[in-house]
Amino acid sequence: MTPATFRAIVLTHDRTACVARHMIARYATGWPDHPFTFRIPYQQRSAVADGPRCEFVPAPPGIKQTVEALLADLPDDEWIYWCLDDKYPIRFDVARIASLARALGDGGPPDVSGLLFCRARRMLDEAYLTGRRLTLGGEVLLERRTYEQFWIHQFFRVKVVRHLFDHFPDVIRPAAIMDRLKRKVALPADHRLWVTDVNHAVFGESTKAGVLTENCLESMRRQGMPIPDWQPAVAAPECIIGGDAPPRLP
Repeated sequence: MTPATFRAIVLTHDRTACVARHMIARYATGWPDHPFTFRIPYQQRSAVADGPRCEFVPAPPGIKQTVEALLADLPDDEWIYWCLDDKYPIRFDVARIASLARALGDGGPPDVSGLLFCRARRMLDEAYLTGRRLTLGGEVLLERRTYEQFWIHQFFRVKVVRHLFDHFPDVIRPAAIMDRLKRKVALPADHRLWVTDVNHAVFGESTKAGVLTENCLESMRRQGMPIPDWQPAVAAPECIIGGDAPPRLP
């Protein structure tokens, strides 16, 4: 990709393609001039819809095999934006995040391989940080010890995602075990991950146990998006990352 633009790697599959479309629509609403081209896997081309700033990659249904297909032609040191369909943006400090994106788009420091701008959950616990600090794009960054909070949307060099999934089994069932699996993989010394000292984003979780959350269901309805036929009458409880009852994007 050209400087200051990024391939956004969307981990999804045909059944949840509608959730991925919702996530992408939230970026268009909350950050209209975002620097991402969303790379979306599919098994049946009819399951996904064309859209601006999207590219589609045929991929097998397995989680590990999907990630391998999405990264297959990308060099280890390329910066990507890691964005699972199971998270979507509610609120962004666009100016701050865009500044960080520009700093990474210029190559970024060699000792930065990952950058998270949503400081939440275990990133608020000093036990998961090394104590080392770095300044990038005017922001103070704190170094992370492990892959914790890997599933939140963030910037990575390709090698970070590739290394982690290389250490996962070929068959991952259920998907929720990936959280336990990642804790068994040591973070290489040259894969240094950082988080901003100040939180700049609020995300919503799209699903819980294969069911849309209340917040995602509400968001899809407000945007006039069709509700998938697999959604039951009762939604999963609301789940927000990075803030309590934040204002919604329009």
